[in-house]
Amino acid sequence: MGTLLQDLKYGLRMLAKSPGFTAVAVLTLALGIGANTAIFSVVDAVLLRPLPFRDPDRLVVVQQKWMGGGGDLSAGDFIDVARLNHDLEGMAAYRMGSFNMTSGERPERVQGAIATVNLFDVLGVRPILGRDFLPEDGGPAGNRVVLLSYGLWTRRFGENAAVPGQKVNLNGEPYTVVGVMPRGMEFPEGAEVWATPRYAVPEHPLRPNVDPATLRGAHYFSDVGRLRAGVSLDHARADVTAVMRQIAQEHPDSDLRETDGAWLVTLHDDQVGNVRPALLVLLAAVGMVLLIACANVANLILARGTARRKELAIRGALGAARARIVRQLLTESLLLAMFGGTLRVLVAFWGYASLAALVPAEIRSFVPVSLDARVLVFALGISLLAGVIFGLAPALESSGPELQEALKEGGRTSTLGSGRHRVQHLLVVSETALALVLLIAAGLLIKSFMRLSAVSLGFDPRNLLTLQLALPEARYPQPAQKSAFVQRALANLQALPGVSSACVVSRLPLNPGGSRRGIQIEGRSYSPASPVEDLSPDYSVVSSEYFRTLGIPLLAGRVFTLRDDARAPRVVMVNRAMARRFWSGGNPVGKRIKIGNADSWMEIVGVTGDVHQRDMARPPAPMMYAPYAQDPWPFMDVAVRAAADPAALATTAERAIQDVDREEPVYHVRTMEQVAASSLLPRRFQMVLLGLFAALALSLAAVGIFGVISFSVSQRTHEIGIRMALGADPGAVLRLVVRQGMLLALVGVGVGLAAGFALTRFLATLLYGVQPTDAATFAGVTAVLIGVALLACYIPARRATKVDPMVALRYE
Repeated sequence: MGTLLQDLKYGLRMLAKSPGFTAVAVLTLALGIGANTAIFSVVDAVLLRPLPFRDPDRLVVVQQKWMGGGGDLSAGDFIDVARLNHDLEGMAAYRMGSFNMTSGERPERVQGAIATVNLFDVLGVRPILGRDFLPEDGGPAGNRVVLLSYGLWTRRFGENAAVPGQKVNLNGEPYTVVGVMPRGMEFPEGAEVWATPRYAVPEHPLRPNVDPATLRGAHYFSDVGRLRAGVSLDHARADVTAVMRQIAQEHPDSDLRETDGAWLVTLHDDQVGNVRPALLVLLAAVGMVLLIACANVANLILARGTARRKELAIRGALGAARARIVRQLLTESLLLAMFGGTLRVLVAFWGYASLAALVPAEIRSFVPVSLDARVLVFALGISLLAGVIFGLAPALESSGPELQEALKEGGRTSTLGSGRHRVQHLLVVSETALALVLLIAAGLLIKSFMRLSAVSLGFDPRNLLTLQLALPEARYPQPAQKSAFVQRALANLQALPGVSSACVVSRLPLNPGGSRRGIQIEGRSYSPASPVEDLSPDYSVVSSEYFRTLGIPLLAGRVFTLRDDARAPRVVMVNRAMARRFWSGGNPVGKRIKIGNADSWMEIVGVTGDVHQRDMARPPAPMMYAPYAQDPWPFMDVAVRAAADPAALATTAERAIQDVDREEPVYHVRTMEQVAASSLLPRRFQMVLLGLFAALALSLAAVGIFGVISFSVSQRTHEIGIRMALGADPGAVLRLVVRQGMLLALVGVGVGLAAGFALTRFLATLLYGVQPTDAATFAGVTAVLIGVALLACYIPARRATKVDPMVALRYE
């Protein structure tokens, strides 16, 4: 312990004697370690921590296979799967929603979920206050009860322990608060309230007496199950597949006839599967940044070790063993790492705050509001590891047996061992290669993002204002009431100055969510033995001005009119993708289909252009539209086409709607361009962060090359003076020094290109319209790196040409 304290004190004195070296090294490490800490905090929260449920590894998402992925079950199929399977000890259903909540104060729009009464029993979560749902809480005749999240209880009710039993209004209907869920329970997707279905068929409030077991064409709910103890995921998947096939045989109207079995994944994989590749790429990127930072500090230590060679040689001559010298040098390296680690806390907190603002919505609920002990322990560990990584090689090199050469009279600082040169050169080559890999990855993501941003949406997002409404069932129980509200609201909006048209739609393009409906095509037979075919296109209800307001072209037939009301024959429009899939690209106008469990046929009256409804990165999917008056929904998006800046209409548009019903809240008021931009946030998140890390890596690599060449020039001052005294012109000296640095850079570029070709294939799932080996990107970023390296070599080379031969000949 005594010698360790001596090493620490001596190390602190040596670092204090070289404040410039210490500051540069600490700052470099702080950037590398801080970036790693900030990214690890997100990776830890999203990928590593178990979900806050009992035995979370046994929780699975239960779906049917749809086109290589999973699709939600219909209400009837869910009931049968839950009843007939053998490997799930419980199965629950839920659907995200939002509610207008009032409790004696102004209304507040809160995120929530409608769930079966056994949801929290399946998840294994109990309220911290009050009770859970009871069987008698479900169904149209059940109790109107609600559970609150810990955050909502704290924010709105001041952690009042007497809140169970209090009344609140959800969408105009009275509910009784029965419990408060524990902190961190925000499933699904940031929910703050949970209610049981008020009607036998949620989302079909006008048909409260319909038995949900008979509905097999509408897909509204997500399903989660709990594996029985000891049952594997594969075994449960086989069991549920057999059950689905049995249901398909017993119920020809079930959509399960079109599926190829069960799609079961763990709940954790379902929650984070989409973001895992991006986070792992970012974690690898910051790891490379840390390695580059360590290489830079190692080069600084090697350069600084040259000035200490006599000191270390004297220590050895006085009896200090090589291991003792190595320990002393490693102690100094660890001190640097700890100083950098301390500063990295500030970098990490700053980086974390900036990072949280960029985090896409699908993982934001996983991310903690602050850096916790787990992350800080990781930061401490990585600081110590970095100290060993960048300190060991210089310590071994500086304590080598050739130190005794430094004691010889007349030994010059220029007579460095070739081993030291090799270590420095290897470090420069390594950081150049790592920087190039990061630049290539960032270049690919930037090019991909630009391609995706240029995708034609199928409609014109300019000058469009959007907002959302939810008509409370308590005040609007009848279809005619909903239609009347919509007609009056649209009339008020269209009367506003600067408004050319307005419309409502059940879900605007690129807004989260949507609905898919099973269909039957007249003249075709369907049986469980039929080939598997996707017969559940996206479904939207729209007002007559929808296609004109959004600028969606009509390709055949006609658009809806005001005559397509509840008394008129049922009609539907389809997009070009649906016509291509189900009618081989022919004209389907005049053909008839049935949607869901409808009893009547619907005539196709028009074909529209394709729209990217859900995702800009995928081709437009089959889509069908029904007139709002023939299928009024309580939830709707409103779009207003303005002559100029749509944001300027926000206040007047809200007032126009509230002139119809002053108690109706308007929320999510945004321009359509903002909606489109928000759909790209996950990709922007990846691109911006990787671009920042690549820029940091490029800067560190340039500093590394600059440092090595500067060090080489200072060590070769005597040699350069002799060359110039013998007649070498400044140009020859310039080329000599630049050639030395560029040779290292080009070797690093070669290694980086090879690594890039090997590693960028892991980016394939994150790219759109760009190949992982895109030649233009590889060439472009290589040129940038070579240009930066040339500048880093030129500055010290230029300084070398200014050497005075007479001064250089006297240089020691």
